[in-house]
Amino acid sequence: MSAAGRPGGESAARSWTDTPQGGPTVLRIVLGTQLRRLREDRGISREAAGDAIRASHAKISRLELGRVGFKERDVADLLTLYGVGDEQERGELLGLARRANTPGWWHQYADVLPGWFETHIGLEEAAHTIRTYEVQFVPGLLQTEAYARAVTRLGHPRATESEVGRRVDMRMTRQKLLDRPGAPRLWVVLDEACLRRPLGGVEVMRGQLEYLIEAATLPHVTLQIAPFDVGGLAAAGGPVTILRFSEPALPDIVYLEQLTSALYLDKQEDVEHYLTVMDRLAAEAEPPRNSARLLAGLIDRLG
Repeated sequence: MSAAGRPGGESAARSWTDTPQGGPTVLRIVLGTQLRRLREDRGISREAAGDAIRASHAKISRLELGRVGFKERDVADLLTLYGVGDEQERGELLGLARRANTPGWWHQYADVLPGWFETHIGLEEAAHTIRTYEVQFVPGLLQTEAYARAVTRLGHPRATESEVGRRVDMRMTRQKLLDRPGAPRLWVVLDEACLRRPLGGVEVMRGQLEYLIEAATLPHVTLQIAPFDVGGLAAAGGPVTILRFSEPALPDIVYLEQLTSALYLDKQEDVEHYLTVMDRLAAEAEPPRNSARLLAGLIDRLG
């Protein structure tokens, strides 16, 4: 059966080719998914596919996961191996390969952007819904510039002022995601601990809390606070972000950030586990209508 005859086949390639917010990271994942399905439909091993493009089976695995860029020649050779002869279908997939290799806006910050976080920014750009739970810091998408500078200095104590500025600029550029037409829905649950810690000093924290009150009024932002007297939140084990996409070829992805790396989980059982945890967190936290009042109370405590 051709890719055009399967869900997530040619139609997936065309939809992402026509979708502006389908950044290169997501396009690579979509194309890799199509190539994996074609290979498996033909019963071809990764080793045989690697031989066809003069590469190892490990490279085929990375291509199919969307972890590396695509050479058009390699994609063309794989399509030939997989028996894809229809010119329109080949053209769609090769066009997808070209777009997947187009640098995203974040590549201008390559000097301060770790590879493991680059993937997250690319996924964030294409997400339909972003759900996140934070225990230590206000999420990057909702940070003020002053708060972001304080967080950056804390995480990179040896960075120069220029490097700190570059990282803060990147974070502020990232936030433009929420201002564009068709912005994703952002649903945030904040542990009270991250709101009580006066990072950057009292005035910086006051400005951050005031900004959260303002952000919570946006129609596509849902903000909840989990106060100290709510139990059971430790089940999350730390900060969690779940990204959901409109494209049916893409599964939900769970992002777990660590100090110098990150995990990306897309297996159904892992995603379902974290969705259950996130639903419980949202159910136990204060409802969104109480957020402004709770934030105002924390501002008053600052004096």
